[in-house]
Amino acid sequence: MTDITLDPVSGPAPSVYKKYWGIAILTILLVLLIDQYLKYWVIHHMELHTEKVIAGNWFLFHFTLNNGMAFGLEFGGIAGKIFLSVFRIIAVFFGFWYLKSSIKKYSKAGFVICVALILSGAIGNIIDSMFYGIWYRSYNYYEGGFLMGQVIDMLYFPIVEGHYPTWFPFKGGDPFIFFSPVFNFADAAISTGVIAIFVFQKKFFSKKKEPILQVADPADSEDISIKSDSEIFPEDSSSPIEL
Repeated sequence: MTDITLDPVSGPAPSVYKKYWGIAILTILLVLLIDQYLKYWVIHHMELHTEKVIAGNWFLFHFTLNNGMAFGLEFGGIAGKIFLSVFRIIAVFFGFWYLKSSIKKYSKAGFVICVALILSGAIGNIIDSMFYGIWYRSYNYYEGGFLMGQVIDMLYFPIVEGHYPTWFPFKGGDPFIFFSPVFNFADAAISTGVIAIFVFQKKFFSKKKEPILQVADPADSEDISIKSDSEIFPEDSSSPIEL
């Protein structure tokens, strides 16, 4: 027998293709809905730099604004802010292209969801940067303009609080909080997508086994000869009926 390797399918069937797009769009819309609702609620119901207890002392809403990257990080002043906003817009276009490419390549559903999480998180923070400086200018201490909007952060999880040991270099005796960064739902979506891809990379990027078709080798097949009428119809048997 001879093995012939078939080319893998170039893309998913139309029904699967639509299903994957449905999963991706649903993920993006859900993240954006939650992210924007939380930001809207915080800016309309809390004062800047105030806190609201959500669960015990380990889950709080801490209303803060940041001009830069995720988790309150800053980047290069005004020029850095404009660069970051433009970079996010470019990243979103690239994200949509990559999402479409992943679906066409029949990537696993889990990977498509991870890409959608990262993309939706980027879109959520872009909305802040592009439009919040117009929508909420001078509202509740909010500052900014087009592409200069500040990102609203509120999720705060001070799970462990204490002090560094006195012998600890540079920070001996200083307060210690884990987890101290304040972030938003869009940041959480991005981080979840990236971490999940890292953790499940072997599963997401495993190569699909290509189907193998076995074809009979002519050398192994039995000889086939064409028999004459006399062999098919012996003399003692009835002759074939002629029409």
